[in-house]
This record gives sequence, structure tokens and C-alpha cells, in this order.
Amino acid sequence: MGIYGLTRENIQNSLDGKLLDNDDPVVLTVKTGTIHQDYIPGIKEIKQRITSLQGRNSYTKETITHMVNKMDLEEVAYISFEDSNTRGLTGARNGQSDSKEDTWAIYAYNKGVHFEEEDEAVETSRGGSHGVGKIASNAASDLHIMFFANCDKKGNQHLGGTVQLVEHKYNNQAYRSTGYFADIKSIGANKTKFYPFENRFHEVFEKKTRGLKIIIPYLREQYNDESDIIKSICDSFFISILENRLVVNVNDKVINRETIKDFVSDEKYYIQDIAEIKHEFTPLYIDTFLNVAPIPLTISDMENDYHFKLYFRYDEAIPKGRVAIVRTIGMKIEDKKVNNNVNKPFNAVLVAEKAEDGYLKSLENESHTQLAFDHIKDVRLQKNAKRFINSLSKEIAKIIEEAIKKNNKTDGMMDTKDILYLVENQFKQDLADAVATVKINKGKSLVKVTTDIPKKKKKNKPNDKEKPEKPRKKVKRVKPRSGNEGTNGDEERLKRYSAHPDIVERLLIGNKEVVQFDFNDSKEINGEKSCNISLSIIDGMGVEYKDEFKIKDNYNTVIDGTSGKQCKIENNLIKNIAINNGIAQLKLEPKPNFNKALKFVYYVEV
Repeated sequence: MGIYGLTRENIQNSLDGKLLDNDDPVVLTVKTGTIHQDYIPGIKEIKQRITSLQGRNSYTKETITHMVNKMDLEEVAYISFEDSNTRGLTGARNGQSDSKEDTWAIYAYNKGVHFEEEDEAVETSRGGSHGVGKIASNAASDLHIMFFANCDKKGNQHLGGTVQLVEHKYNNQAYRSTGYFADIKSIGANKTKFYPFENRFHEVFEKKTRGLKIIIPYLREQYNDESDIIKSICDSFFISILENRLVVNVNDKVINRETIKDFVSDEKYYIQDIAEIKHEFTPLYIDTFLNVAPIPLTISDMENDYHFKLYFRYDEAIPKGRVAIVRTIGMKIEDKKVNNNVNKPFNAVLVAEKAEDGYLKSLENESHTQLAFDHIKDVRLQKNAKRFINSLSKEIAKIIEEAIKKNNKTDGMMDTKDILYLVENQFKQDLADAVATVKINKGKSLVKVTTDIPKKKKKNKPNDKEKPEKPRKKVKRVKPRSGNEGTNGDEERLKRYSAHPDIVERLLIGNKEVVQFDFNDSKEINGEKSCNISLSIIDGMGVEYKDEFKIKDNYNTVIDGTSGKQCKIENNLIKNIAINNGIAQLKLEPKPNFNKALKFVYYVEV
């Protein structure tokens, strides 16, 4: 997730470490700059290790080459995250320790382990417990190194750090991939123990007030963008900031509850035209959260009821509907897409009550960016989590439907028999002429199929002259869209034509789907042995949504009906489907969440 993942992890850790008896907001200071490599602690030892690394595959070889190319830079970019009004780490003077009270030992020397609060309510509200955690900072460094400076309640100042390399040999001794910036002291016969260094290093590594400071030298270029840092903070923690639980200083810019609206209203950071907001929804979320009264929402799984506050806004100007799922800590988990409602004009913020926060926490994926159930190992709990997530979509969908009905009322009574006849036939006409069910490339016309639709007889008037009926176009050329090149880069750009739905037959039986394509009357495909096929959704008015349907998200398997082999799916394209005697056939197994009411337009590449 780049800089977004890095800021989320470090701000989350700072919020988790808030002073429990203090109502002041956590203050986080983010700084970017450069430092001479000579001031980086332990850099000589790290360089020696890097030069001894050997790649065993293409990935490790590329990684090592990149590290070697970067390690001799004299001026090195860095980023630091320093928090205050936080507890910091305890027990640094004890070094490696088995005591749960010594949070320094847990943070510094244990991967995949976190300190647990004695207060169950506080522990539940914490942002972290599993996931990418501490190694997110290593991933942001070209040399995979990070440091953490700590000042505890008594004013003790220490510096630790880690480096993530690959397993290697150094001076004929084998080493694991993780290295620690620590002082090794003997504690008995053949026994040693890690202890942190007293922090007497360069000012970039100083931490003189209580709390923790993360320092990442050799910062990757793609992470070093102040605008992205500010946006990632606003996107993930807008509620914490609006509720004055968090203040963030990014270099000389302050983001707090008074200024956050200035950032999200600035074209430098966000699109301001509501009709163009299709990917970044923070300006809408903040407007919704501040100006709409919350409504209570209850979501049930197979065992329990969970209670939330939903801030919901219906606005015809909004092109994409999303729901911000927010934890009690004030961190947004995801921009949730509600099934079958992604293009509805609404915006919403769902905030967990304290009692429900623990369950939401258990559903977070490893990067804390989505509610999921795949990571849950217990079958019963996984099934329950799946039920909860599906119920969440269903309940919000009901609210969306009610809002649409409320804002699109109908009045009075009218005779609709003539209107329905005209609408039905006009839709058939438009569908046949403008929206293809099958489209092929190579710039040639499709099979000419009849698209005759019965027309309502027109009454003759006395002075009417009979006019010869114009021949209808049975095949209509449509303008190609970008990205329709064939799979081979040498193939010409696709030319798109529309054809009548008679070419395709689709059958749904239980949890099985069969789609058959009959190309026997098509000279363009006659003689071809195979083809590629992709799908797009079409709605009841004939509008096509080219990028909404993902094959892998909706089908467990796709089988070639001729060969019986499983088809390869690449770039949302079903590839190399055999054509036998002019017939191509697919046998598909939809996933449980598949919407059987969907209608498709099919694209054929040969």
C-alpha cells in the first residue's frame, strides 16, 4: 500500500499508545528530509552484510542489486514519525525479557507479537493485533532498515532498530534474515542477551519527550511525497482528527479538526467536483459525517446482533456509492462497495459502537484495509463472519433502496398500455442496434442476423402518401474504446461491431451456468480454432458497465465445454476457448455471492 500503509501503521500504533489518564489528543509529527549516511547508526555493519548477500532467485537477485546501488548514497532521504501524549515503551533497561510489562522487549525483539492491555475494553479498541505491523517501516526503506527511539515515563532514552535482509553467510557463519540494532552482552556460560543502546545519536534519531519515534532512512522515492502523506492521514483518520483525538504535523503543515476541511477542500489534494469523485471519497465522507444525523443500524450474524451508527446521505450528484467502515479508534478500514449498489448516488459512514469494535477488529485483513473472512481459520467462525459481511451489505442496501424510493416518488394514475408497448419495442430496437451481445475484432462485419421487431400498425390518413420503408441496418459499427487491443501486441487495434443476442445462449441451472456461442453463420470467425471472451454488465436500460464485473470474483471455475479443460483467466479475459464446428461453449461455476439476475454483453477476440 506504499505511503498509505506506512502512515496507517505508525499512526495506529501511536493511537494505541495514548496516555490512558489524559484527554489531550495524540500528537504525531511527521518529518521528511535528508541525512548524511555517516550519521546513520550501524550503517557500516549493514553494508558489510549487504555485500555478502547472494540471490537464489530472480526476486532476491533484483532486491540485492537494488540495495547495493543505493547503499553508497552520501545524502540519504528519511522520514520520521514522532508521537507525544503517549506512553512510549517500558522496560528498555531490561533488554530481552519475558515479562509482559516490558513492552520494549515485545516491540524490539519479537515479530508477530504485540503487548496486550490489562483493561479488556482498551485492548479491544486498539487498532492493531495482527497484520503487517512493524515490518511496514522496513518495507519503506531501500535498505530495509528502521529505527525506533523511545523515551519512557522516567525520561530514559534508548534507540533500537531492525533490518530485514535475506538468509546469508557472513564470516563462515549462517544468519537469519532479521538483524537487530542492539548491544549483545554475556549473561553466563555461552549465553547472551540483547540490550538497547543509550540514545546519544544524531538529532534525527533523538526522542527527548515521553513517547516513541520511528525513523526510516534510505526512504524509497515513491514514499517521499508530502501530498500523498497528507492525503493518507486524512483518508484513514478523518474521524479521529474531527473528534480531536489526533493531531498530525507534516513538516510545517498542521492537520487538526479545524484545518482538515481546508485540506480536503483543496484541489491540490482532492477532486472537488462531486460528479467526478469516483476513487477518493474523503471529501464526501467528512461532509456526510459532519452534516447528517446518524441512524442506528443493527447487523446480525448466526449468533449475535451488532449495533452501529450509520451516517447516510442520498445525493443525485454522487456517481459512486461507498461506505466508510470506521473502527472505534477512528481509523477507516475500507471504502466498502455495497453489492449491486456501487453506482447508486449515496455516501455513508459506518461507525462501530465500543461493544462491537472487537468483532470488527477480528474481521480486518492483514493490512487493516478490508473486512474479510478468509484469514479466519476456525470453520464455524469463518462461516459466521461471512454471514455478518453479507448481512452488512443487505441492510445498507435496504436503506439505499428506501432513499431512492423516497427521492423518486410517482403521483396519480395513468394508462400505461401504449407506453409499455413503445418502451419495450424501443428498448429491443436500441439493444439490437447499439448494445451488442457479441462483438469481435479484426475490423470485419459480424454475421447478419435478423432483428425484426413487430411494429405497431399506423392508421392511414386520407392524404398520406406511401413512402418506401428505409432498410434497417442489421450491423452497426461502434466506436472502439481504449484498451481493446488483442492479446498479441502485434495485432491491430480492435474494431467493434454489434450483433443480435441470438448468437449467444445462456442457461443457469442451480449453481451451474452454461454459455454457448454459435458462429456458424459468421464468415469472420469461420475457420478459427479458438477465441478469447470477456464480459460486461448491461442494465435494464441498455447501459453497459465495462469495468464493473470481475470474472475471478464471481466464478470458482470456468471450463471449456469442448476440451473439458479449465480456462485460463488473465486481465479479466477468458482465454483460448476451443471452437468446434462453429460452436464455443463455457461451463461455469458461480460463487455463492454471484447475482443470477445480471445480464451481460460478451466480447469475442479471434
